[in-house]
Amino acid sequence: MNSKHSHSYDGYDPEDDQDDRPPSKSMLKRASQELQALGQQLLDMPDSRLIEIDMPERLRDALADYKKTRSFEGKRRQLQFIGKVMREVDSEPLREAVAQYQLGHAHNALALHQAERWRAELIADDKDAVTRWVADFPDTDVQQLRTLIRNARKDASLDPEKRNGRAFRELFQFIKRAMESQDDEGGPAGQGDDA
Repeated sequence: MNSKHSHSYDGYDPEDDQDDRPPSKSMLKRASQELQALGQQLLDMPDSRLIEIDMPERLRDALADYKKTRSFEGKRRQLQFIGKVMREVDSEPLREAVAQYQLGHAHNALALHQAERWRAELIADDKDAVTRWVADFPDTDVQQLRTLIRNARKDASLDPEKRNGRAFRELFQFIKRAMESQDDEGGPAGQGDDA
């Protein structure tokens, strides 16, 4: 009997052995680094958000110890320990919590940029800016908006350094509140209505 064909008769497939092999050192190292990176992402979150996340007390203590550690080497070792502790934890809920936080953070940053863009448009000598604003935010107190724009322009004309003065901040806060109020009500006018 030919030994080349003996494996095909008993159902043996050499590919099956690859699944039973223990993970390589590089695979283990990569997995450990991913858990450490996840640990760092958890550490980057504010404590108020960390408290809300369901995690084992041992991991919570390891994260708290990292924040107390002052030396670079101590922090490096503590992060490795966090990665080790996380091997015993289901990391998927932690990944979801981090992703949720980062998504909210990105949304907030985008909203701030949009508010800054609106402020710049409203202060510029663009006659249509107020009309566009009112079209997007119909509940606006137009008289108050025009007063805030006028004050911000006056501050800027008196002193170009005042582009971060009180009138600029007040206009920005007005814009931000209007945008937040509309987000709470379901988005800009005209969105969500398919006619």
